[in-house]
Amino acid sequence: GLPYAFIQTADQNLLKVPEGWDKSLKLSNNITVIENTDKTYLVSTSVMDLVASIDAMDSIAFSGTKASDWDIKEAKEAMKTKKIAYAGKYSAPDYELLLSSGCNFAIENTMIYHTPQALEKLQEISIPVLVEQSSYESNPLGRLEWIKLYGVLFDKEAEADLVFNEQVKRVDAVEGLNKTDKIVAFFSINSNGQIVVRKPGDYISKMIEMAGATYVPTGIGYTEDNALSTMKITTEDFYVGAVDADILIYNSTIEGE
Repeated sequence: GLPYAFIQTADQNLLKVPEGWDKSLKLSNNITVIENTDKTYLVSTSVMDLVASIDAMDSIAFSGTKASDWDIKEAKEAMKTKKIAYAGKYSAPDYELLLSSGCNFAIENTMIYHTPQALEKLQEISIPVLVEQSSYESNPLGRLEWIKLYGVLFDKEAEADLVFNEQVKRVDAVEGLNKTDKIVAFFSINSNGQIVVRKPGDYISKMIEMAGATYVPTGIGYTEDNALSTMKITTEDFYVGAVDADILIYNSTIEGE
């Protein structure tokens, strides 16, 4: 792995250091030092897939998701065999377990900002925290590129580059084909019977466009001032856009199969 790696996100500065690093180095107060990541508390579920892809599962010791709620087989199996322990969800970590078991790193998603006291408590007990923000990336490859960060953090740079470059090749191959301009709707129906679609410009709609199709519904305005990538619309509005669709894709991962 890299001897030192400086990581800067939209609102964090982190420094990955080697074991036995020179602690006499003068660092700014706003820099979080990450020395070991072999007992990571992984709360951000989307990161687990990337970690599994680069063969870094051995570094994950704690999960913020119960075994029964994982769709990623590697995570489900690791929890069933006790290689990964459930350490509480993002808003209510099991601090005692994390401390007594030597947790040395935590990966959260932006939901942690809704419970800043949990973030502050992790930092207070000297567990460095990365708040990953891949969900803010509108380009699909931009979201995937975060895998390179996990390559650095878990000493799997070569594996991360391989996965990323392979996906770039696949995208390039698809974008080289003639566009079909087929109309595609991507949606789910929630427990209240409301239609849930992706917001305009979301990475899912961009994936559909990159594949040579046209995403619907388009031209739907939204007023929710939040970071969610989805929005609720009326069945009437959905019907106007989807009635002529060539392909309907139902998002079962959100609302259940």
